[in-house]
Amino acid sequence: MTGARISARDWSAEEDLLGFFGPDSVTWKVHADPVYSVGGLRALLLQALHPVAMDGVARNSTFRESPWQRLVRTAEYVDVLTFGTRREAVRAVRRVRGLHRPLSGTEETTGRSYRVDDPDLLLWVHNCEVDSLLDVARRVGVVTDVEADRYVAEQVTAAELIGVDRADVPASVAELADYFERVRPQLALTPAGREAWRFLVVPPMPRWVQFLTPARPAWGSLASLGVATLPPWARKLASLPGLTLTDAAATAALRAFRTGMLALPERARHSPTRRAGFERTASAVAVGA
Repeated sequence: MTGARISARDWSAEEDLLGFFGPDSVTWKVHADPVYSVGGLRALLLQALHPVAMDGVARNSTFRESPWQRLVRTAEYVDVLTFGTRREAVRAVRRVRGLHRPLSGTEETTGRSYRVDDPDLLLWVHNCEVDSLLDVARRVGVVTDVEADRYVAEQVTAAELIGVDRADVPASVAELADYFERVRPQLALTPAGREAWRFLVVPPMPRWVQFLTPARPAWGSLASLGVATLPPWARKLASLPGLTLTDAAATAALRAFRTGMLALPERARHSPTRRAGFERTASAVAVGA
């Protein structure tokens, strides 16, 4: 299966309803947990450390003009890929691949000419997401070591759908760690990356939102956790090695954040796409029983 050739003829009606992962997957467990939001922000911060990938974002993204809309669209894409039917996921993948296809550029600091959908750039974005979501889930005890390997292996499907050769995608925690060791010499926080960090950590907000709602301190807490849970080498690249919580303190703060979020009603914690996935698969299981 590759992202270019998949079609509804490749699976049964039951497989379509369950999606590419399903309620028994580790993927659902990780992506439905409250710390997912911290992992998502961590992933974006980590992605900004790749000069070429970041140049593609800076040239072609709308994050400067509408950062909130871009964050929402990114979250919606992952939600549909995770909790949607296979048909819905494929439609989302094709839309994103269609947007990427014509985009290209040349990154000044490396001199590399690239296409936004170059497989190594897609793989970087994928691995940052997997590493980040898994890191926060492991810190709060959502997954075991065995489940961690299962999660990385399950996520190979997500990379393949977006256009990466399956053989090139890490399929275990050890392989994922090896990937980051190999790619680290290519990483740097360029001016474009630094601007992205500034937008992510201190995003623009209307004055009335800043002063009349808790949005600014709430986002500040989320951003602090995202930065604090980054690996030390990433914080060092960003010149923030000593400006964040210790690793143990970051984990404790993340657990406290999760406890607070779990106290909220499910409707406040889960997106409509997630809730639809829960309801649809519960109905399918009930019919099968």
